[in-house]
Amino acid sequence: MTTEPTSPPPTRDGAADPLTVYLVEDSTIIRDNLLALMHETLPLTVMGSASSEDEALAALRDGAAAADLVIIDIFLKHGSGLGVLGARHQVAASGHWIVLTNHSTPDMRRKCLELGADAVFDKSNEIEALLLYCKRLAGLDALGDARNSLEAALD
Repeated sequence: MTTEPTSPPPTRDGAADPLTVYLVEDSTIIRDNLLALMHETLPLTVMGSASSEDEALAALRDGAAAADLVIIDIFLKHGSGLGVLGARHQVAASGHWIVLTNHSTPDMRRKCLELGADAVFDKSNEIEALLLYCKRLAGLDALGDARNSLEAALD
């Protein structure tokens, strides 16, 4: 069950520009696979990544908070994604902050939203919903993309 706003996320100004992303995830395999999937789906610039709370907080204070999208896992190598979320307002974040976790219980989803997450997605069964959220944020129209791909194939 995705916990996200009832309306799609607003698109950014200059939506033709790549979506800038900062990823807080301690699993190299998950981090690499997620970024590869996102690169296949939308224009993307990765600002960096962190595997611990302290590393993420330092990067966010040094400018990564300017990313259009910050994706945070809850359980990290050291520290917690909850600590990262709790610092959102201290680092002057301007973009969307979402949680991608295997621990998406109703209580955890509520806690993440209370701390400032814009949406919460489950790694095991909500990746498509995450990608749709990212495409909407990037200003991409999924139906329009499909229509353009079909028209190009027919030409």
